[in-house]
This record gives sequence, C-alpha cells and structure tokens, in this order.
Amino acid sequence: MVPYRATLDVPHELVEHVSWLIHARRCERGTRRRKLVCFHQALLALVHLRKNETLPQLAAGFGVSTATAWRYVDETLEVLASWAPGLQEALVGLGEGEFVIVDGTLIPTDRIRADQPYYSQKHRKHGMNVQVVARPDGTPLWFSRATPGRTHDLTAARAHGIVQACLTRQILVLADRAYQGAGATFRTPYHHHSEQPEHYQRFNRDHARLRAPGERAFAQLKTWRLLRRARCPTRRIGTAVQAVHTLLTCTYSE
Repeated sequence: MVPYRATLDVPHELVEHVSWLIHARRCERGTRRRKLVCFHQALLALVHLRKNETLPQLAAGFGVSTATAWRYVDETLEVLASWAPGLQEALVGLGEGEFVIVDGTLIPTDRIRADQPYYSQKHRKHGMNVQVVARPDGTPLWFSRATPGRTHDLTAARAHGIVQACLTRQILVLADRAYQGAGATFRTPYHHHSEQPEHYQRFNRDHARLRAPGERAFAQLKTWRLLRRARCPTRRIGTAVQAVHTLLTCTYSE
C-alpha cells in the first residue's frame, strides 16, 4: 500500500481532547513508550470512525502494523465509551413538562444469509439494532448497546430499561408505531384507518411534527461512516456507538 496525505473533517480541539483521554489512560496503566504518541493514536482512531477506512489502510498510513492499529483503535474506543452517560444519568435534569423522543435504527453489517439473528425483516439487511433517547430538538441524550438486527424496537426498549426508567421518572415519551403496547408514559400514533376521526388525524400530524427532530440524533451518529456499514465484529459496534456519543458530546461543549 502507498500512504498519502489527507485531511480529517473534525476540529483540531477534538483530536487534542481525545489524546488527553488516552494520555490519562496510559498514565493510569503505567504504559511504556509506544511507537505512536497519544495525538497520533487519537487521530488514527478518529480516521477509522469518521472515514471507515480498513485497519490495513490505517496501518500503512500511520506506519504501524495492522495488529498495532487494531490495538490502538480498540483501546481508544474503550476509553471514549467509558465516558458515555448511562440511561439514568442521561435522564437527570429533565424538567417538568419536557418530553423525550425514543427511536431505533439499524447499523448495517457485513453478514451472510445464515446469520439470521442479525437479519432485520424491516430493513431487509443484516445489522445491529440501536435505540436512542433524544431531546425534542434531536440532541441525543443516550444510545443503547447494540442488539441483533432482528430485535423488535419495543423488545429492545424494554430490555434496555427505557420503558421502566421513563415511567419511574414520569417522563413523557414520543415514539413511532413500533412502540405501540409499551404503555407507561409512551405516546404513539393512532392506527391508520380510512375513516379515522379528524381529531385522531390531527393528533397523528402533531405527533409526527414533534417526533421528527429525533431523526437528527441518528443523522449525527452516522456522520461517522463506520456506523453506516460496519466491518468490525458485532460485539464492537455497541462500543463504537458509545464512543461516537462521547465525541458528539465533546462537539456540543466546544
């Protein structure tokens, strides 16, 4: 492979912030000197997330072995994921009268037809299901761990504790039809009928208008191209999602 110069469309301050987190982890573990300094390790991991370049390509570009590139990326993802908030922490601070938006998405993966647990009938492709809790403006508050793509959104929401957590805190939740039957504080559209009463139709329109910004959370998540079509093992997708959430939070705080 032939390395070449390229740019990464993230703020320089973000790379520096990640490099300081890596430095803190190295000091904590008493790590000896490595081939790449913390800044270049952070840059390598961010290129992987942002551009979805393969590990052999990254290794050639940064002058390290593929195994070393794998270790650097794996360590950086773990460091970033450790700073992602938990569900209970994310819901703290919501005021009375506020609501959240809950939705699910599929992170496509390279899988064969035999891997049925990862095949989503809804999307007609293999992948991993990820849930989000977002503010009314689409700012993500919390992303769930990744579950196999065939997992129904309502099943995933219950398994991750979203339904119970929102009920305990009496937080109003707007969600699509996939969450019908959640009960508690969830509000979903009415079933579509040809002779639906006018006030039902009005409710559905208002509900869709308020819920639409929730799609921005996944749009921001998938600006990191690794999550548009993941080539990594499925067990690492959840860690990558948590890592990206930390990066998005860093971007908001700048």
